[in-house]
Order: sequence, then structure tokens, then C-alpha cells
Amino acid sequence: MKESTTPAGVVPAAIVEEAWQQVGASFERFCLTAGIATLAGMMEGDAARLCGVRYGRDDGKDGYRWGRTKGKLGFHGGKIELQRPRVRARDGGEVALPSWEAAMAEDWLGKWALNLMLINVSTRKFGRAMRLPEGDVPAANGAGLSKSAASRRFVALSVDRMKEWMASDLSQLDLLVIQIDGIHIAEDLVLLAAVGVNGAGDKHPLGVIEGATENATVVQALLDNLIERGLDPKVCRLFIIDGAKALTKAIRKTCGRHTPIQRCQVHKARNILERLPKPLHASVRKALRQAWELDDADQAERLIKNLARRLEQQAPGVAASILEGLDEILTVIRLGLPAELRRSLACTNIIENMMGTVRRVCRNVKRWRDASMALRWTSAAMLEAAKGFRRLKAHKQLSALRTALAAHQAKHVANSAVEPPARAA
Repeated sequence: MKESTTPAGVVPAAIVEEAWQQVGASFERFCLTAGIATLAGMMEGDAARLCGVRYGRDDGKDGYRWGRTKGKLGFHGGKIELQRPRVRARDGGEVALPSWEAAMAEDWLGKWALNLMLINVSTRKFGRAMRLPEGDVPAANGAGLSKSAASRRFVALSVDRMKEWMASDLSQLDLLVIQIDGIHIAEDLVLLAAVGVNGAGDKHPLGVIEGATENATVVQALLDNLIERGLDPKVCRLFIIDGAKALTKAIRKTCGRHTPIQRCQVHKARNILERLPKPLHASVRKALRQAWELDDADQAERLIKNLARRLEQQAPGVAASILEGLDEILTVIRLGLPAELRRSLACTNIIENMMGTVRRVCRNVKRWRDASMALRWTSAAMLEAAKGFRRLKAHKQLSALRTALAAHQAKHVANSAVEPPARAA
């Protein structure tokens, strides 16, 4: 409970004293007994304020006693049974006891279930994780520790948190960078997720959406959701993707055809090396690294074209792949960013690390029933990953990115203003 609703002076001291005599045998039992006694005293105090002293005649009170009833309260991830007084209003109807309502309002059962499932405790082992089999507070039938009860609580809480997260306001985040990537859940189910980096270097999971494939329509739906929640598409931001053409198409359609997009250099190098014989791996990897570490984008482009030219005879298909999307591979260099900041923003490591957490959290799921189940689990895992997010390593250099984005936007706005209008056919 967040705050006491009645004084603790009404605790049945005899019950606590009896429990204290047994504390050497079971401290857990002592804590449970003392807690029940304290809550019982608080509820008796509430009943006395509403009805007056027991057996007294006080017509000025709002209600009168109506016996006792049994109720169940969350404890240690499960439920315990205790008796509580009932109060009826003078004009009929049950009167809630403030202390009981406050105790019931804390959804500890759902939080326990969510926490344990996020650290890969299966629902079948939920009862054992919460109560020792040989302990003094066993997991009796109806204690809310069965696999179905844990699953229901996880579903309810994860749905609520996902709805709250997917409706959260993004207008105040000051996002400079957005990374978008997909994760394959099942044969015909792909989830597309987005992560943002603000001006202070803090990382924020932005949203997730489902689709059959990673196509432009799904990407557009994700971007539309972000815009509805306050993301301004007119603000120039750096988008970092793995190279899928559908991502580029949807981003340019939504945010403008001059939006800076950086393709992941790690993905690009991996795709190239996987198509080459092993004797060429070291030389090609070295050439790519030399190009990406240059401060001059034109010189880096020449080095990559020379590499493609050298490979035309040995692997003509790979040579064409090297030149594909060349402009987007060198975006961070063309923006004139410092070398340390370029290393952080030239790849999709931020969202890849988050996807690693999603895979770890979801590894106990053996069968995905539907897309809503995948969304619930993925959203919970993304929010769990956010707890471990650290600032961008080069966060002190993000002011250079802000300046570069402003200059990039001003340049293309000026160019658009001087372009002659297209002639009608």
C-alpha cells in the first residue's frame, strides 16, 4: 500500500506476540501473520469510524456492521485468505473499507507475474518460484499460483501497458535519430519496431506494429502511428535502417525525398562477405573499413568503387551489390559528423541489441497463437530492454548532428525554391 489509511495502534498485539514466539522457526510466517494482524486492525478502525464502537448505539454514523466475510489478498506473488468486517450504509448497499480498497488496489500479483515471465520463469514453475515447497506458506489450491492464473495476470497487465505505451505522447522527446528494424516471429508474421535517440543521447522505444512481411505498407503504418502520437514529419531527422527498400520508400514518402537515411554498414559488410570466398574476406573487410573511416565522402566513394572494380572478374554479382545504395551507406560522412559519432550512428546496433532482449524474453514461447500475443510479448520485452538503455557513447557530439541536420534541411529547402516548375506535357 502507498499510504496508511488508519493508525497502526489498533493492531491486535496478541496475534503479533504469538507470531513473534515462532519467528525462530519461520520468519516468513511471522511477517505474514504480523501483516495480516496489522491490516485486520486497520479494517477494524475503518469500521469503527463508519459505524461507531461495536455494540454501541450511535445514530449519527453513516453505516452499521453487517457481519464478516472472507476475502483474498495478494501476498508474495499469490493470494492469502483473511476475514474482514462488512459495513452497510443506512440507506442500503455495501460500504467499502478504505484500508481494504487500498490493499486491493496494488496489483502486486500482475507485477509479480510480469516480472517473472520477463526473466524467463515459465508459468509451470511460477508457484515454485514464489513459494518454497517445504516452506510454512505453501502454495495451496486457489492461491493464484497456477500456470493459468499467472498467464491471465501477465496477459492483463501486458495488454494495459502496451496500450498505454502505444498511445504515449512523442512530441516532447526531441528526437534526432530513429532506427527501424523488423523481427520475424513466425512464417507469416513480422513485427516492425522503432527506437529513437533524443538530443541528450537517451534512447526511447517508440512503437511496434505487425505485418505479414516487412513491406512498405507496414512501414507506413508504423510511421503513421508515430506521427499521430506527436512526431513531426517536417523536422529533419536521421533514419538508420538495415537496407530494406521498403523502409526507404516509406520514409521518403512520409518525411520527404531528401530525408537523410543511413544504411547499416555492419549489415552491408556482412552481406558482401557472405557472397565472397574466404581468401578475399580480409582484404575486402579492410578496404571497406578504410573507406568508412575517411572524413571525405567523395574519397570514400572512390575507394568503394575501386573495390567493386577489382571484384568484377572474381565476383561480378558482388561488385554490383557493393555499389547498390552507395549514397545511403555514406550518409553520416556526408553530414560531416565526428568520427566517434559516426561509429555510433553508422549501424543499427541500438535496435539490434533491443531485439536481442526480445528474443531472450520470448524464448519460452513455443507457439504463437496470433498477432496480438506477439505484440504483447514484444512490447513487454521492448519496455524491459529500455530499463537497461544507456546514453549514446558519443552523446556529447550530438550537437554536431543537430547542426548538420539543420544545414541539410536548409540546403534542400533552398534548392527546391529555385527549381523551375515542371512543364506540362
